[in-house]
Amino acid sequence: MTHKEKAEKLLHQQYHCSQALFGAFAEDFGLDLKMAFKISTCFGGGMRQGGTCGCITASLLILGMTIGFYDSQDREQEVYGNKKTEEFIRLFSEHMNGAVNCRDILGKDISKPNEMAEIRRQGLILQKCPRAINISIEILEDMLLEHFKGIMDSNLELDDIPENDEMETVLKTVNKLRHFRKNVNNLLFSSQREIGFIQFDVRKFKIINDLYGERFGDQILEFIIRQLEENCQEGQFFVNLRSDVFMVVMEYDLEQDLVDFIENLDSKISCYKDVKLQMCYGVYTVEDKEMEFRQMEDRAAMARKAAKNNILTNILFYKEQFKDSLYNRKFIEENMQTAITEKQFMMYLQPKYSIAKNEIIGAEALVRWHHPERGMIFPNQFIPIIEENGFIKKVDYYIWAEACSFIKKCQEKGLNTCPISVNVSRIHLRDNECIQVLSDLIKSSGIRKELLELEITESTDDQQICRKAYQLKEEGFTLLMDDFGSGYSSLNILLETPFDVIKLDKKFIENMMVSNKGRLILEHVVLMANKLELGLLAEGVETKDQIDLLQSIGCDQVQGYYYAKPMPKEEFLDLLQKQ
Repeated sequence: MTHKEKAEKLLHQQYHCSQALFGAFAEDFGLDLKMAFKISTCFGGGMRQGGTCGCITASLLILGMTIGFYDSQDREQEVYGNKKTEEFIRLFSEHMNGAVNCRDILGKDISKPNEMAEIRRQGLILQKCPRAINISIEILEDMLLEHFKGIMDSNLELDDIPENDEMETVLKTVNKLRHFRKNVNNLLFSSQREIGFIQFDVRKFKIINDLYGERFGDQILEFIIRQLEENCQEGQFFVNLRSDVFMVVMEYDLEQDLVDFIENLDSKISCYKDVKLQMCYGVYTVEDKEMEFRQMEDRAAMARKAAKNNILTNILFYKEQFKDSLYNRKFIEENMQTAITEKQFMMYLQPKYSIAKNEIIGAEALVRWHHPERGMIFPNQFIPIIEENGFIKKVDYYIWAEACSFIKKCQEKGLNTCPISVNVSRIHLRDNECIQVLSDLIKSSGIRKELLELEITESTDDQQICRKAYQLKEEGFTLLMDDFGSGYSSLNILLETPFDVIKLDKKFIENMMVSNKGRLILEHVVLMANKLELGLLAEGVETKDQIDLLQSIGCDQVQGYYYAKPMPKEEFLDLLQKQ
């Protein structure tokens, strides 16, 4: 049930507005209704005198419990809380046309027996109060979502949450995280023993979701939580950070104690309903208990990610050399906005060639970061980080704009037949903004829409993404399936998404060339593309043997170091003009 539905139900059970509103949020705070009613009754006193509406007092109580209005040690937090109080009252008053008192909303004075009798006789509470409650809930949910989206970092992937469940999920997750961190902070400052952070996830969890369904994936997560509840003892705390990522913080004496705990847990969660589960564990042993909590989490996370790439073990302890990765991440996060503002990000173009004609037929726009002090920062150093924190959207918008400007420049020079393809990150395909941004860029630059092509990675097999791809297609954009052959679901995506061109993945081509069977598969992929009337382009082509094979089986369009590496746009323009 939504907060509005819960509040309406309580109001019909003859609870007053303060109780109904606060009771609707009770579960989010881990409170039972009886306790919630006691608390809200204390704060609803003004309402019973015909004064301030109970919706306001209950709402401020909810805001205070989630955001926090006062901290004797933090003046900034106190000021922030007071501003939120004022903002809520202002918005409530605007939506209620200035009515903030109970007597103004009901039209009768609830404190006077004869008028209260009239309120009951006319059923005014059920007529008038639902509007005030619903307005309060809408304002609350907007304010809380805005606040928590700013502080959640990567602990919650809001784009993956159904819109109807977003507020409830955020509140529950935030409260779980706060409770977990409170327990861990108490442990850090009270325990005389060593403290270890263990972070783990399920290897290839997305594939499990795709093969068995998201409901089955949810059951796996619930199963892991139950096992953690059974196995975590006193001085051991756990939380589900997001999706399949879990964190355990525990006391220990020897590092072997941590390994023993992990191995015992792993034996309990390595199989669910005959499906084998593989975990990756990262461990950080606390050296400085006054270190920021987030830094401890980051170190455990780095060890976990390193374990995912280790073929010898699934348990890795944080090592000092991981600090380079941490410092690099911090540098990127602190400098990425400046890089946009100062145009440190640069568009490089990698040509696409026709083998038969031996000439350029287009190019792919790629991003490079030229820092004034560090010099060139390559994509593998910053792309994973900005994808994780969401900044990739701004970088993509920047490159899209650069591509449109370049196409316009080509048109002005009479070079009208060179389309530029740009990458569309997964994050764009989950919101409603990208289509408008692309359309505005096309319109403002005055270029033909077919000259800006959109590359979508083949592994993004998601119904929401497929729908967005169809919308882009309806808008008249050309869609390229990037990295075809790099995942297990290429053919499914090809069936469900309206692509115009397939880009064969570099490793896929390399793997297919090592045997006659592989070459036969590659040949049939080309035949399939022709029969489906799809364009075909091989990327990552580096050798003459690859060129000869592709040409012999009918794949004419290629991209790779054999012809040209990515280059600054000025160099590419020179190539086009010479051609």
